[in-house]
Amino acid sequence: MIRINLLPFRAERKKENIRRQISVYVLSLVLLLMGAGYLFLSLNRTLAALEVDKAAKEKEFASYSKTNKEIEQLKSKITEIKTKLDVIQTLEKNKKGPIQLLQEIAQAVPKERLWLDAMNEKGGILSLSGTAMDNDTVALFMTNLEKSEHISNIDLQSTKLSYLSNYKLNVINFVLTCKTYSFKEKPEPTKKKRR
Repeated sequence: MIRINLLPFRAERKKENIRRQISVYVLSLVLLLMGAGYLFLSLNRTLAALEVDKAAKEKEFASYSKTNKEIEQLKSKITEIKTKLDVIQTLEKNKKGPIQLLQEIAQAVPKERLWLDAMNEKGGILSLSGTAMDNDTVALFMTNLEKSEHISNIDLQSTKLSYLSNYKLNVINFVLTCKTYSFKEKPEPTKKKRR
């Protein structure tokens, strides 16, 4: 019988497998390093582009911040001007109010039958005192005042008969009170219920 020694062949085969595995390992390691290098360079380029873009955006933002400050200043000026206009409109309205009130009183006076001696307004309460030819004239004056737009709640406080010796004439002195357009009623205090 012939004997063949296969040990050296198996050893060679084993060495060949080891070499193949090492070369596959080294080749995969080289490919992995090349892929990592490519990825690193690609990310570096992207990062550089993003930094350039960021610098451009910051510069643009700085130019917008100046514009934003100017806009804020303009907004504050606009609100200031609006408040001034509101004050002016209120003053004009309040300026017209007394003129209209005096015009309504003048129109309510019966001509050559009633004369006003004094007029006093405080807190929206108007007090009128004067002289009339008779009680009917005072009543007519009160009726005319009730028709006016800015006067309400006319109340006769007193009347007094007087004699004018120079003219040999009896006249009525009167005092009226009424509420004007600027009158505002005070709110009633709320009472708390006891439990």
